[in-house]
Amino acid sequence: MFESTAVKFDIDGQIAVITMNRPEKRNAINLAMREGLLAAWSRFETDPALRVAILTGAGDRSFSAGRDLSEDTEISQKTFLPILGDNVTVAKPVIAAVNGSALGGGWFFAQMCDLVVAADHAVFGMPESKVGRGPAWAAWLAGVIPQKMTLELLLTGDPIAAHRAAEIGFVNHVVPTAQLMAKAMELARAIVATAPLSAAACKEMVYASAEMGRAAALRTAFHIMEPVYQSEDADEGVLAFREKRAPRWTGR
Repeated sequence: MFESTAVKFDIDGQIAVITMNRPEKRNAINLAMREGLLAAWSRFETDPALRVAILTGAGDRSFSAGRDLSEDTEISQKTFLPILGDNVTVAKPVIAAVNGSALGGGWFFAQMCDLVVAADHAVFGMPESKVGRGPAWAAWLAGVIPQKMTLELLLTGDPIAAHRAAEIGFVNHVVPTAQLMAKAMELARAIVATAPLSAAACKEMVYASAEMGRAAALRTAFHIMEPVYQSEDADEGVLAFREKRAPRWTGR
């Protein structure tokens, strides 16, 4: 049973909606939210009925302001934020629905998601250099946005608007605020319609290949995809195509 006031966990079919729920604090991550997020990601990853997660923030002012610096803790900066692909493992697709400012740790929470949908009033930034801190997770931006743009964001600490974030490839879609969750749900449902093993393998392939050269990436891709080629869902996909019907995926 999931219980947290700082994080809401809602289910819509095969889609989990995880909401950071401290709007009065711009959804800054304190210990309670940290624990709630860790529990939410664990529930999502281990529930076979859930295929896609949407991460968003309560209200329309802030996606997340990052770590709540007003709360003292002995947990290190490296391990405090629950970051997918670092100290949290989630193989299934995750979509960020950015409902407002995404600054510092909020930027990283959007960055760690596989797809990003932003409200048209959202802003993104890494202001750590303005307060004598360091955004280590920006190392992951190689291959995501151009190097010169990464350096400008890091060295100035100045935020950029949602449309600019889309122009440089950090955001997939920018929509009016009222359409934010509808667009995120549209993408989630499109993913749910695909084969589960294929979706997980595609995600693994993209991130694995980003860390290697062209030839090694291709070898790795075939290795990752081999279980997909041999799966029951692969046979079902071909059969459904021939029979002109929607496939019935089993994840096997």
